[in-house]
Amino acid sequence: MSTTDPDLTDPDLTAADVAWDLEPLLGGDTVEQLLDRAERLAEELTNLKGTVAELSATALAEAMTRFAELAEVQGRVGNYVMLRLTEDVQDPERGAALMVVQERSAAVGAQLVFFELEWAAVGDERAEELLADAQLDFCAHHLRSARRYRDHLMTEPQERVLAEFEPSGTSAWVRLFNDLTSAVAVELPEALGGTVGLEQGLSLLQHPDREVRATAAAAVTAGLEPGLRTRAYVFNTLLLDKATDDRLRGYPSWISARNLANEATDDSVQALVEAVVDRYDIPQRWYALKAQVLGLDRIADYDRMASVADDESTIGWNEATEVVLDAYQRFSPELADIARRFVDERWIDAPVRPGKQPGAFCAYTVPSHHPYVMLNWTSRNRDVLTLAHELGHGVHAYLSRGQGVFHQSTPLTLAETASVFGETMTNAALLERIDDPSARFALVAASLEDSIATVFRQVAMNRFEDAVHTARRDEGELSTERLGELWGSTQRRMLGDAVELTDGYLTWWSYIPHFIATPGYVYAYAYGQLLALSVYARYTERGQSFVPAYLELLRAGGSSDPETLGRIVDCDLGDPGFWASGLQLIDDQLDTAVRAAKDAGRITAD
Repeated sequence: MSTTDPDLTDPDLTAADVAWDLEPLLGGDTVEQLLDRAERLAEELTNLKGTVAELSATALAEAMTRFAELAEVQGRVGNYVMLRLTEDVQDPERGAALMVVQERSAAVGAQLVFFELEWAAVGDERAEELLADAQLDFCAHHLRSARRYRDHLMTEPQERVLAEFEPSGTSAWVRLFNDLTSAVAVELPEALGGTVGLEQGLSLLQHPDREVRATAAAAVTAGLEPGLRTRAYVFNTLLLDKATDDRLRGYPSWISARNLANEATDDSVQALVEAVVDRYDIPQRWYALKAQVLGLDRIADYDRMASVADDESTIGWNEATEVVLDAYQRFSPELADIARRFVDERWIDAPVRPGKQPGAFCAYTVPSHHPYVMLNWTSRNRDVLTLAHELGHGVHAYLSRGQGVFHQSTPLTLAETASVFGETMTNAALLERIDDPSARFALVAASLEDSIATVFRQVAMNRFEDAVHTARRDEGELSTERLGELWGSTQRRMLGDAVELTDGYLTWWSYIPHFIATPGYVYAYAYGQLLALSVYARYTERGQSFVPAYLELLRAGGSSDPETLGRIVDCDLGDPGFWASGLQLIDDQLDTAVRAAKDAGRITAD
């Protein structure tokens, strides 16, 4: 590993040549041809209108097979234009192509609204009789889950209108927000890279030099300022849109629709949130310890991600991929072989580019194709864990393809299981390779901080969302100052007196895409992290005998409800004590970090 700042001319450090190949998604067709095929399939399916309640199991299976074909076609073309746009969200041609697909797909969806409504109206006894037939195994859980929305569906004309307006409504605002954040310019001194994108600016918050961190934080705040009012308006509009939709559909709270999609009850999610909030002492204790390690009385917000390593090393793409693949190999050669295909067969897009969407994600695409991973590689050590995380999503998506289009994807509450597990494996493998006490402490600290960010920070963001959605419904449009006030108060509750929040940090809510595109999403990170840590604990207890059960879980995709899937790996998600036991694992990580800090001489031993 290098200990200097990244050499932006080195293709290995920048992953300059790591670009995905999206053309196979189209399967030899054009976007227009796939859209035409989708419309023909939809036209055929409209012949079912008025007959759903009378379908036999055989006829229903035939209909669902056609719906699966339609979903495959739309999934191919939709993922193709979406992934192309993430490469450069400022390209008007790519944006226009996405809008064409969204508009024509919305029209298809509007045609087929009748099916969901008629299926929801089928009596419970008749529905269960149909779903018990083996012919419907490939879609049974999907159809059963769809019936959960019965109390929140409107009439067919109303549902059609909403479907028709989707491309010019929520989707359009989300796209605008992504365009705005992707265009944020962070003006740094030339020695730190000059003018860079938001992702690169934020990555400097990991720098060991506090002056660099403070400079980067100030530059990020300055970069967010020009479009702050516009992003606040986008947020306000979507908050109102959701409030209206929730009211019309009769959801009791802002989070209820998300919980229903996650196959979780409002009470169970509240139990998770309360359990995490009750252990806010964990991040506060860590940040107090980190202040000692950094030689500060108290850290500031821009210090929270600071590396505790003696130097800030960088890592090239080739070394990073071998580290991750070796960790996967030690757990399961099958998983490693799949992960290596992402690296070798152009299933990853890694470099930072002007206009590229910030962040990282895995796109499942469709079961007949393979997934794709998008990264923004900055050659920092944490990027290695991001790679391990997204490859976890990737192998999960790949293994669950056999479930078909209806059951490949899990609810969001289980979506992070394999990704966090992959990160944890990689951390464990790296620890075994390191003898130097300081390096070991740095890695232990990074693992703990990931857990804190994924559990406590995400729940704090859930508390921000809760406050914002409630305030928007009670107070009307929220000013940027009010949004900053709510952001600051929910962050301070989690951080306590251990972290000083600067004034600039109060605007940093404004670049987080989850609040815009997937309201209510963030608690799923905490759910998934605690589940994954519990799953990993089972592995450390049982060794290789645990691997088959874990692979069975991944292959199961979303073919059953979360509690049933959890039982595959001996996790009882219905146990009220489950979350407390998961949080104890993070407390144990903190104890390990304290010991490692003492061994490294970074704090004084008691």
